[in-house]
Parts: sequence; C-alpha cells; structure tokens
Amino acid sequence: MSTVLAIDTSTSRTSVAIVKNREVLFNQFHDDPIAHGEVLPKLVAKALEVESEIDLVVIGMGPGPFTGLRSGIAFGQSFALARGIKWLGICSLDAMAVKIKEIDFIVSTDARRKERFWARYINSKRDGQPKVSNANEILKLNIPIFNEGEYYPDPVQLVELSATNNSILTPIYVRKPDAYPVPKDIKIRAMTALDLITASGIEKQVYQKSAWSLNQFKEEFSKVPKSAQYLVAELAGEVIGYAGIVFNMDTADIHTLTVIDSQRRKGIGRELLKRMIDLARSKKVNAVLLEMRLGNDQARPLYEQMGFIEVLQRENYYAPGVTAVVMRKELM
Repeated sequence: MSTVLAIDTSTSRTSVAIVKNREVLFNQFHDDPIAHGEVLPKLVAKALEVESEIDLVVIGMGPGPFTGLRSGIAFGQSFALARGIKWLGICSLDAMAVKIKEIDFIVSTDARRKERFWARYINSKRDGQPKVSNANEILKLNIPIFNEGEYYPDPVQLVELSATNNSILTPIYVRKPDAYPVPKDIKIRAMTALDLITASGIEKQVYQKSAWSLNQFKEEFSKVPKSAQYLVAELAGEVIGYAGIVFNMDTADIHTLTVIDSQRRKGIGRELLKRMIDLARSKKVNAVLLEMRLGNDQARPLYEQMGFIEVLQRENYYAPGVTAVVMRKELM
C-alpha cells in the first residue's frame, strides 16, 4: 500500500493532491502567482485532514520562476524529512503534457520577463531538456502550443509519473542566473569627461575606419546623465573597456560595448552588458536594443545568453556590404 502527497508550485497555480493506491483522495489548487508560500501549507493541512498517513512525497521540480518553485520544493523536502519518508522530483512540464493527445506539440508556462518555459513532446515523450525563450521564438516552430491557463501541472499525474523511475533530484532552473562576479581586479565605474580621449583611442584601435570620432564621443557623452549613461572598466587604473546606453520613451539602446583585444573573453564584456541592462531596468523601459555586425560570432553568443533576440537586419549600415543585426531584449 502506498499513499502519496503530491505538490507543484512551478506555475501561478499551487496544487496539492493525495493519491492512495491510485485512488485520488484529495486534489485542490489555488491560483495566485505570488501566494505559493502562504497557500501551500494551508492546502496540505486540508489534505492531511483527509489522509494523514503519507508514505511518499512527489514534487514538481519545474521549470518555474525561482521564488514560487523554491516554495514547493523546500516545503516538500522538509515534510519528507520530518516524516522520515522518501521524496521524488518530477519535471512539471511532463505533468502538463500527459493529457494532451497530439503527436507533436509544445507545453509552455510563464517564465516572466516576457519569456516562456517550454518543452517539445513527440509521441508523448519529451524531446530534450526544458528551455526558456521569448514567446515569439516558440511560435516560429509552427507546432501546436498548449499554454499555462489551458493546462497546469497535474499533481495526480506527478504521482503517476513517479512510478516511471524518471525522478529528478535538483530543481530545473532553466534560466541562467543574472548575477555574475565582477572579473578579478576589474573596477567598473561611471565614465567621466577625462576618459573620452582614452575611449576614443580604444575605439580607433578596435573599429578602425568605422570608429566613432572624438567629437562623436563628446556629442553622445553630453547626454549624460539626463538621457544616457556610460561606464568604463578599469584594470590597474587603466581603462580597458566601456559601454554606453541611451534611454528613449519606452526602450533603451546600447550604443557601444567595447573591450580591448587583450582583455576579451574574461567576462568583462558580460559585466558591462549586465550593468547596461540593470540601468535600463532602473528606468522601467519595456526593452533594450543593440546592434552588432552580421557575422560577429564572438559577441552574438553572449547577447543571446543574456536574452537578446534578433529582430531585423540593416544592410550597408556600418559600411557598404556590412550588415547590422538589431537585437532586442524584453524587460518587465
């Protein structure tokens, strides 16, 4: 005989079920994207009034927004520890997909930041690991999509799936963390007018004929602080990189992000980019845009890792035959 407590907090819904020998004794939920920690203990207390002898805890392990997902996992693991019983983790998207009768489809849940957690299923089996993408990118796959709202992770299905030996021991945090340590010995600070000549020299070294002139630098820097911000990266007191962002009505444009050749691939560009995004968030704009040369295979992976998606191309933008790729990152 087996009595299982199932918990899922990976979406806006907090779900709890008790299943005994495949008979559902309790199955309730509460919809509120910010109330998981408050609601979950109450739902479990109600469930235990129906059946208090629990042999196993099954937990939806995501993917999901960090705070809500953590609430369910921490509660379930603590409950199992206190009772001295076993717990198992199951991919929450799998518990959404079970009831969908399609050959090839996608299930998707809200990842916030205008992104979606999702996974593709072919012949009822998940194709690869869960992912996070902008909603428009998922639509491009031209496959039926079943979203949170239509379907939610079913705690009863979590119990069924726990018998398949596909248990997961760690939370599925698909999105990479926003926080990265500042590279060792690197200081990031606001650019001053005294830095303009140094930055102009780096600009000519890196971009040559397409570099900004000193006068262009001065013109752009004159927008600080009203509608722009510029930062520099220093190593041992010397400027080795810089970045600048301009704020418009509802978007922000990263106008430059440059690191000298000898200091690339050390995380300095990532740190400058992260701080540009943070500045944009502080202005409460809807999105950040940037431009890069088509074929810049060194920069593009970084931009994509930070959530930027190509939205259009501009031919002959930098020079005849040199195309610019415009990339955009949605912000909350």
